[in-house]
Amino acid sequence: MADLTAAHGISARKRIWGWWFFDWASQPYHTLLVTFVFGPFFAATATQYYLGTGLEAEAAKAQAQASWSLCLTLTGLAIGICAPFLGALADITGRRLPWIIGFSVAYVLGSAGLWLMDPAGGNLWWMLLSFGIGFIGAEFALIFVNAQLPTLGSREEVGQVSGSGFAFGYLGGVVSLFLMLLLFVEQANGKTLIGLDPILGLDAGSKEGTRAVGPFVALWYALFMVPYFLWVREPRRDSRGRASLGRAVAMVAASIKALRHRKSLTTYLVSSMLYRDALNGLYGFGGVYAGLVLGWSITQIGIFGIIAAISAAAFSWLGGLADRRFGPKPVISVSILVLGLVCVVVVSMSRTQVLGLPLAEGSGLPDAIFFGCGVLIGGFGGILQATSRTLMVRHTTPETATEAFGLYGLSGRATAFLAPALIGLVTTLTESARLGITPVIALFALGLLLLARVDGEGDQV
Repeated sequence: MADLTAAHGISARKRIWGWWFFDWASQPYHTLLVTFVFGPFFAATATQYYLGTGLEAEAAKAQAQASWSLCLTLTGLAIGICAPFLGALADITGRRLPWIIGFSVAYVLGSAGLWLMDPAGGNLWWMLLSFGIGFIGAEFALIFVNAQLPTLGSREEVGQVSGSGFAFGYLGGVVSLFLMLLLFVEQANGKTLIGLDPILGLDAGSKEGTRAVGPFVALWYALFMVPYFLWVREPRRDSRGRASLGRAVAMVAASIKALRHRKSLTTYLVSSMLYRDALNGLYGFGGVYAGLVLGWSITQIGIFGIIAAISAAAFSWLGGLADRRFGPKPVISVSILVLGLVCVVVVSMSRTQVLGLPLAEGSGLPDAIFFGCGVLIGGFGGILQATSRTLMVRHTTPETATEAFGLYGLSGRATAFLAPALIGLVTTLTESARLGITPVIALFALGLLLLARVDGEGDQV
């Protein structure tokens, strides 16, 4: 790392800050689009559309959630299948930056396209396609950026670097969500959270304030990726020969074959596959759940998102310190336990009862409990993501990091369809958006059981 920074005249600290800016720039896709603004907006729009086709209220809500589930399922499959091969191609050429640029373009174009969302629901599938393109761009760029983590510090330092990066990213999510709620997203009365008309002359009647979330996220990313591209320089690595898809396939096949000799890595990839899938299920359906089950407005969901994101920033930073002190494995275990218990509470709650105990009509207890759950989901979800990538660092080397994180991406996405698909299936069978979240609990439990067999010190070869 010292040779790298000296060669480019960029300090190690500045390079780390540049790497952190990727998290700041990219987090709004997950905060604003996946969870707290576009996801619930899509669910509400789709529900009204399906009501117009003659479906009953609960069936329309279930169909809306199932449509969102299908989008997340298909994008998860695409990411999982392609990730390791793209990582291998990058390792062959010794270059990651061109891939990051290319997927950044997909991120910007996909998110900007959400402006075209018809508030009457006339182009639901086109909007899911646009969302999917941007989401694929965000996830693939993350794989290549994660592969740079081993070069940012020593074995003991990367945990704190990773945790602080997630904390900085979640802070960016908070600021971006705050701006959207104050200046853009219209409430039922056509005003923003602070009583203003949506800025820039946006028409509240056609939901232009809410639809502006797509272009806002695109512009945010383009602006704040500048420090990353200025300060993060790739190590000078020699090409490992001519890059070709056939060679990439051979490399990935060899890596997968070698997993039988690396029991810790293999077990970790399967474990993280399950618990990260569960976490993505929570993120992908948390805002949708609040809208469909508790009847929250997008503004209420946004406030919930701010609280969750602030807790995620604080917890991620603290998690980075705990990672450095205790190592990533015990921190991951505690996070999974907390998130699993939160899911039990969420599934056992509705507007009329909590854990089977009936509530008085109009009770605010479900809202308060779900806000508390949001703090824990955001906080321990942030810790889980940050410590997971540092445990992966302990199972790889800088020379093969992109391919390794490609496999990590594969493990995180090979069954990324599973949580959305199971949620969609259970939602359809029960015709209940609340019970549809149940599969997430089982995925967390299985991931935790397998994690017990993982070597917390890694098995670098």
